[in-house]
Amino acid sequence: MTILIINGPNLNLLGQREPSVYGYKSYRNLIQETKAYAKKKGVKLKFYQSNHEGNIIDYLQKKQATANGIIINPGALTHYSYAIRDCLSAIDLPKVEVHLSNINTREAFRKKSVIRDVVNKTIMGKGFQGYCEAIDYFIEQPS
Repeated sequence: MTILIINGPNLNLLGQREPSVYGYKSYRNLIQETKAYAKKKGVKLKFYQSNHEGNIIDYLQKKQATANGIIINPGALTHYSYAIRDCLSAIDLPKVEVHLSNINTREAFRKKSVIRDVVNKTIMGKGFQGYCEAIDYFIEQPS
């Protein structure tokens, strides 16, 4: 099983950006910890991070045929990117939306996810563990 993990704007700044919200671990730590978890489960991960909406869309369109599922943390694009929503809607793979923080308990503008209705599951507020739970979701799905 191969899962694409897509991270949007500013996720590359983990550990630096608002550590009281996102923690002190870096993006590299996220990759290392999630890959180690996936390896124990026999799952291959392909990570991609971009600060640019179009690059994320291009990557999803190009790589969808190589994957069994998608984990996406669109960052701020969660709240307004109908282009990413439409891309995800067009891809016939199971998808999980992940957020490190609980967007429902933050600023009003963060409570809206325009992609929530085109993914199979949303996990939020669990930090890096949310990515591991998303991996487990794919493993638990019937073939």
